Amino acid sequence: MNVATEYAVKGPPMPTVRILFTRFSAFYTPLIATMAGGFLGEEGLEYQWSRLPRGGSAAVALSENVADVAQSTPSLSFVALAQGQHSELRHFARVNQLDGFFIAGRQADPDFLWSKLEGARVLVDHGLQPMINFQLACGNAGIDYAKVKVIDAGNAAEMEQAFRAGEGDYIHLQGPAPQALELDGAGSVVAEVGRVIGRGVFSSIAALPDWLRREEAGAFTRAYLKALAWTIQAPAAEIAGRLAPYFLGVSPAALAAAIAAYKDLGNWPSDVAISRRDLDATQDLFVQAGHIKTRFAYDMVCAPPPI
Repeated sequence: MNVATEYAVKGPPMPTVRILFTRFSAFYTPLIATMAGGFLGEEGLEYQWSRLPRGGSAAVALSENVADVAQSTPSLSFVALAQGQHSELRHFARVNQLDGFFIAGRQADPDFLWSKLEGARVLVDHGLQPMINFQLACGNAGIDYAKVKVIDAGNAAEMEQAFRAGEGDYIHLQGPAPQALELDGAGSVVAEVGRVIGRGVFSSIAALPDWLRREEAGAFTRAYLKALAWTIQAPAAEIAGRLAPYFLGVSPAALAAAIAAYKDLGNWPSDVAISRRDLDATQDLFVQAGHIKTRFAYDMVCAPPPI
């Protein structure tokens, strides 16, 4: 077959979107589903995906053309702006409207009260936003964060390993890790941080303005909207079955339990646009925590979805 005939049969190659995950968990199911559910292909896109190396920066990866879009959080931008840095990053779609961390203890505790964390040894995720939200949740629950014996055991995988080895009384993790602990009899979910904090912009999809003006950006966003609608409507077990190849080593039952918990929490909004109200609410949390002094203008941080 000559080149011309082969081209006519196969058609032109589809454009590729490169997706970068700064974290990878069931919390980001709608974004993972764009790949796992075939929605990118339906919009004429190939894809590549990667995880941000430890110590890396999504903003740097995008600026150096390592990725086209990144799972991120608006706080990445307004904290950078507060430090006097120039930020081209624009967050154009929400992934979650509630915090996605669970508190797991050693045993089932249907009568759990946050006051039980005072004096307890708690492995807490020390990422900037997870830590701020955990501190806020303690305050909202009426307990003194200073009385919690906070342990920094490293990243999520290291935290889980340490807890399984006997470190700590409680652990603060995104799903499906707490659900895996529960299925293995190594722990039990006792609380959800999102229920205590309330609505905001807790994770996002971000890109640079130049990419957002390309045709691929519209195709990507349409695929994401389809994936999000499917995530909201489909049974958790069906979603877990499609996402399983992306969670090697994770029990499908644990993955399904985490997805079901996020669906019950109302974690994934049907409207992907980041509203000024929600952005302001999230910035207020960072003002309260002392990481920024004032809010930044919406268009310095966000952009409308390119659809």
